[in-house]
Amino acid sequence: MATTTRSSPLGSLISRVVTIEPREVSAVVASFFLFFFMWAGYNAVRPVRETVGTLLGRQAVADLWLYTAIFSVLIIPIFGVVVARFRRATFLPWTYGVVAAAMVFVGLTLSTTDFSPLLGKAFYVFISVLNLFLLSMFWSFLLELFDRGQSKRLFGAIAAGGSLGAFLAPLIITDVLVKYIGVNGVLFVTAGLFVAAIVTQRVLLGLWSTRPLATSAADDKPIGGNVFAGVPLVLRSPYLLGIMLFIVGISAANTILYFEQLRVVTDLFPNPADAAKRTQVLARFDWIVQGSTMLVQVFLTGQIAKRFGITALLTILPVAMIFGFLALAGSTAFALFAPIYIFRRVGEYAFVRPGREMLWSPLDKETKYKAKNTLDVPIYRGADYVGAQANVALEGLGMTASGIMVVGAALAALWGVVGWWLGRRYESDAAERRRIGTPVAQESKA
Repeated sequence: MATTTRSSPLGSLISRVVTIEPREVSAVVASFFLFFFMWAGYNAVRPVRETVGTLLGRQAVADLWLYTAIFSVLIIPIFGVVVARFRRATFLPWTYGVVAAAMVFVGLTLSTTDFSPLLGKAFYVFISVLNLFLLSMFWSFLLELFDRGQSKRLFGAIAAGGSLGAFLAPLIITDVLVKYIGVNGVLFVTAGLFVAAIVTQRVLLGLWSTRPLATSAADDKPIGGNVFAGVPLVLRSPYLLGIMLFIVGISAANTILYFEQLRVVTDLFPNPADAAKRTQVLARFDWIVQGSTMLVQVFLTGQIAKRFGITALLTILPVAMIFGFLALAGSTAFALFAPIYIFRRVGEYAFVRPGREMLWSPLDKETKYKAKNTLDVPIYRGADYVGAQANVALEGLGMTASGIMVVGAALAALWGVVGWWLGRRYESDAAERRRIGTPVAQESKA
């Protein structure tokens, strides 16, 4: 990690496009690379999960989202115990180690030619839970490293590290190399990326101990408290309830387009033996999305946040998706679906995700870890399951794809209203937002 110096090429590049202080460069570059390796690992394996989804079928995938939601709920008390008893310097690297070991195991046992539905279902659920958990944990830690002002300036550039990894991994590993190394080889490479994430996490933790920014590594103590504390924290805070509704809005838009994606790709390659071709198409969706997202994050996200505030980040995509869904109501052909689907994902990663993470910056440590993970994982996946079953039920009642897209447009409008309210609340009074989170006195007892 020699790139963590002020004179490094990456540090110099970031300093040119982002307003960054010299003392922040090392931590920003280390965070950039951590997100790069972690998110490259997930996005290398993501098309494999989607291929497994096409082999299982849409109804089976919709049913699987119940198990995804259940395991998302179960992981919260487990995570609560870990956070309460172990230092972040201990459990953060170990998390990536467990993921790497799991990828090796699946790589040794998964076969697309002699497909095991049981293993496929277990793998699909594991990756679905892993996705949100890794993201939530990453941003929770960064919210300790950087304060509110820093998050507004720097999170766009740090998020670009994840987008770069998410661009290169599906392009090189899952699109180009899959024909040579196979689906199982992709899983082994993914394990290596998570090992690299462990190394980078250790570097970032070392910087935290020597160059404190928002907090000092001396604060790296077990948080303590009730392992289920995230639930009451959410229920007694209108602000956190607003974030919950916003997450439900994200889930609703994603679910509608996700099931349409499964149909489109299956129609393109109806033969299940064409699993590698399906994986390539799904990988191309991913690297086009992530390449576009990376450019937007580096050059636009921070500037939009500075000039127009977080409200703009939270409302750009919902407003655009009102028109996107209405366009799809006229035609769900692949030629129209593909660009709208890509735009939705770019908007989520470039605008919604950084804006949503900024919403947590004024809140205390317990809220950032416990309430945040409650909303980011079980609430998100629970909303996914409800949305999936609603989608299947509407189809069962005879509603066409066009009708479902009109429903999507209405939900996008509600999502936009919630995003506007959250943005205005965040911008209006930082002191009030601190008050409606966990009181500082309570945090000091943890």
